[in-house]
Amino acid sequence: MTAATSSPRTGVFPLLLFASTLTVMAGSVLSPVIEVLRGDLGVSGTAAGLVVTVHSLGIALVSPFAGRLLDRFGTRLPLAVGLVVYGVAGGAGALLDSYPALIVSRLIFGAGASFVFAGTTVALLSLYQGRAKDRAMGWRSTATSLGGVVWPLAAGAVGGVSWHLPFAIYLIAVPLGLATVAILPKHTAPAGGQAGKPMGALALLRRHRILLAWYGLQFLSSLLLYALMVFLPQQLAEAGVKSPMLVSLYTVAMSAVMSLIGLGYAPLRERFGERTLLHTAVALWVVTFVLLAVTSQPVLLFLVPVLFGLGQGVFFPVVTVLIGEGVPEAVRGQATSLSGTATFAGQFVSPLLVGPLLAAIGFEAGFILVAGVPALALAALLLARTARRGAHTDPSDPAETQSAPQTATVR
Repeated sequence: MTAATSSPRTGVFPLLLFASTLTVMAGSVLSPVIEVLRGDLGVSGTAAGLVVTVHSLGIALVSPFAGRLLDRFGTRLPLAVGLVVYGVAGGAGALLDSYPALIVSRLIFGAGASFVFAGTTVALLSLYQGRAKDRAMGWRSTATSLGGVVWPLAAGAVGGVSWHLPFAIYLIAVPLGLATVAILPKHTAPAGGQAGKPMGALALLRRHRILLAWYGLQFLSSLLLYALMVFLPQQLAEAGVKSPMLVSLYTVAMSAVMSLIGLGYAPLRERFGERTLLHTAVALWVVTFVLLAVTSQPVLLFLVPVLFGLGQGVFFPVVTVLIGEGVPEAVRGQATSLSGTATFAGQFVSPLLVGPLLAAIGFEAGFILVAGVPALALAALLLARTARRGAHTDPSDPAETQSAPQTATVR
């Protein structure tokens, strides 16, 4: 791949891809042992789900601060510190038996993860431009998805010994942090990019209102993803699938499909355009939860993560690029960090919203209602497209001319 500036130092791209796998690892590595952890600690399903998702609250709260630091100091040092905090705080769970202490360690872990999520994204968006950026984001999606294959398998293998052991997998982030200091360029600003002026989060959202739509979809995507990660194992347990290793295969299926889609993302985007891919992803979310509601057979339940993985495989790179290309380079860290806030806020609230719903009305009716949310989102996207087609914009209108570069053009 070609860089936007000078050619990146050898090892930069593999490092960023490896670090990107840690974002999906943050929660998925615990999914295979969630039922074992729940029984050992004597907590409810919702409380156990918080162990998987509470780090998302830390990410959501710290992400705006992380974005400002990335815009001000570049990616190298903030990303390195974030990786070390990620590794140490995440690995602490291997030594903890107290539920409150575990929750605190997960919050600190989330603070480190916010820098990992935003730092890797900003670095890739800045180092690569044009078609090279599409390839980089596709490969990033594949790497992230492969992390969703390797890490849950590793967790499932060691989780049969103790639910503590999967936490030790997080320690891999510490040497990655040291490698970041050694090989990542201090600044990763694109050559010839639109610099713009720094601005606060509210000013950014006022000026680039399309970001609210992308953030909303990211929030929904994460809410649905973690509803699967937390509550699919409970559905599988009722169907007789309780082994951590077997449960991990369901997560692996989703990640494997995402990996394949990521490898082909660049030609898919070129052929179909962002809008078609976006609509397809949201439609697959709907189908996923309808299927989850109407079946309890282990073989059919295997299709649930496969279909969701197809949707996630195209959604993740499409929206990431739309956000990165829709704002000036000077505020890319801020825009990306707000993306993290939306994404991980969705993860955090997922068990809090979906758990009580399923407990109140049951899995079948509950998942049907959950499927209705992306159905409404898809309807809104289709209506917005129809409205844009019917609108007649005067190209000489200075307001339209001024606002055009500030938002992402979606084909």
